Amino acid sequence: MVNQFIQTVAFVIVAALIGVILYWQVDVIARGGPVMVPIVMCSIFSVAIVIERCYYFLRLHLGHDIERFFEELRRAVGQRHWKGAEALSQKLGGPLGRVVHAGLSAREQTVQEIDEAMEEAAHEELPALERHLRWLSTLAQVSTLLGLLGTVTGLVRAFQVIQTKSTGGSPVNPGDLAGGVWEALITTVAGLMVAIPTILAYNYLASRVGEVQFQMEKAAALVAGWRRQAADQS
Repeated sequence: MVNQFIQTVAFVIVAALIGVILYWQVDVIARGGPVMVPIVMCSIFSVAIVIERCYYFLRLHLGHDIERFFEELRRAVGQRHWKGAEALSQKLGGPLGRVVHAGLSAREQTVQEIDEAMEEAAHEELPALERHLRWLSTLAQVSTLLGLLGTVTGLVRAFQVIQTKSTGGSPVNPGDLAGGVWEALITTVAGLMVAIPTILAYNYLASRVGEVQFQMEKAAALVAGWRRQAADQS
């Protein structure tokens, strides 16, 4: 827990440093004002989470044919070949494999106890499946709000120039307002450019979580269904 906190803090510091460096070195970002620094940080966080989650889900199914696994599992359970079924679940690994193994380990128990064992195993797997997804949703909302904040601060800056010029009796020309308008427009665009891909990535990854949950439910029904059938026959 402590190591994870330290890693998070270190990542935030690195993202902040990158944001500040880009703010000082890239003219377009500098024109967007200081609000561009947290927007850049949001983009870095989003990219990092999306890469980590995509790698996680790719690793879950890499080299595994899920439909074939279910066919072999159905055949093994139907033939009461328990060692073969356990070997299949251990070979598959991941949330699905561990849920199936939990059900097979409790096969001598009642149907309710098998269901409870698999449900408990599924609940233990959910945090790993849903890891960082809430952060993606939050980052999409925050980046949008930061873009709006930059829009407001840019307009405030433009109106301050108008007030200053008007108070001093000097004419206001478009060049005097360009800085504030630039800030307003750039931050709006930057916020949306971060938010839109982040929302798309969140929905995609949420669908992958739902897919794995469906597979776990399907496996639970398959394993518990055998025990229920055996109980009915007896």
